[in-house]
Amino acid sequence: MNDCVFCRIAAGEAPATKVYEDDTLCAFLDIRPITRGHTLVIPKQHAAELEDLDAELGARIFRTGHRLALAIRRSSLATDGANLVLNDGTAAFQTVPHVHLHVVPRKHGDILRFAKGFLLRRSHDPVGTAAAIRAGMAALDNEGEDPEERVDR
Repeated sequence: MNDCVFCRIAAGEAPATKVYEDDTLCAFLDIRPITRGHTLVIPKQHAAELEDLDAELGARIFRTGHRLALAIRRSSLATDGANLVLNDGTAAFQTVPHVHLHVVPRKHGDILRFAKGFLLRRSHDPVGTAAAIRAGMAALDNEGEDPEERVDR
């Protein structure tokens, strides 16, 4: 689907700061992050809404989001938690018609409000942020997790 910006990002035809990629998924930094490290996980295969998405692929998206949230905690971003948010359809404030999971890092005491400043968000140091997240993913790899529970990389 050439008119879909997320399909173009997944195909390498549009710019993005990618933090993870495999045969079926791509994760990259949001260009208008709510917090530093705000990452989007998308299927490479176009699916406008959850109704269009295979359930197993949806499960892979959430497993990858889970892994990214853990990686961000272990990175130099040093967060205390994360919001994993998927807006399904325009009624749920989905702004890009391609399924995507938001992984939004959180810290104790932050004053994040999802709606406030929604259009005024700007990315800060995307290259350094992506490197920190990838380092956190490497730290997860070195923790000796059960290979049966790993998301394919």
